[in-house]
Amino acid sequence: MNPTQANSEVTGDATGAQTGGLREQIQGAIEGNDVILFMKGTPEAPACGFSARTVATLEAIGTPFASVDVLTDPRIRQELSALSNWPTIPQLFVDGELVGGCDIVTEMHDTGELAELLGHGAGTAGTAEHAHDAPGPAPGFTSVENRLS
Repeated sequence: MNPTQANSEVTGDATGAQTGGLREQIQGAIEGNDVILFMKGTPEAPACGFSARTVATLEAIGTPFASVDVLTDPRIRQELSALSNWPTIPQLFVDGELVGGCDIVTEMHDTGELAELLGHGAGTAGTAEHAHDAPGPAPGFTSVENRLS
């Protein structure tokens, strides 16, 4: 599914749901979006430097992506980390697979691997410093309404 055509909501109501239901919703969000970033805050207002840096890197490449704010419910972060076996936030998933957190995303961007993974070819690599200067959201930017809480 192309993120620009992806359903813009993570469906289901997790209010009072068992953690298994929440984990299923998280898995559904991962599988339902080609590129999804679980982060602190939103792409428009990241709540930590690592999330901001990861968003800027994706925007510098021009990749549309979905996002989920893990701060809206502590269970999201707990279940996501249990599902991915990755302890830190942000977490970037591409085609249903965990790519990693901020450091890995930044390193992959610097070497051109991230652009290749995202289908943009090797010629779009840059430095992380330049990623911070990215001008606003990329065309086709998609934000998943966080309904996991």
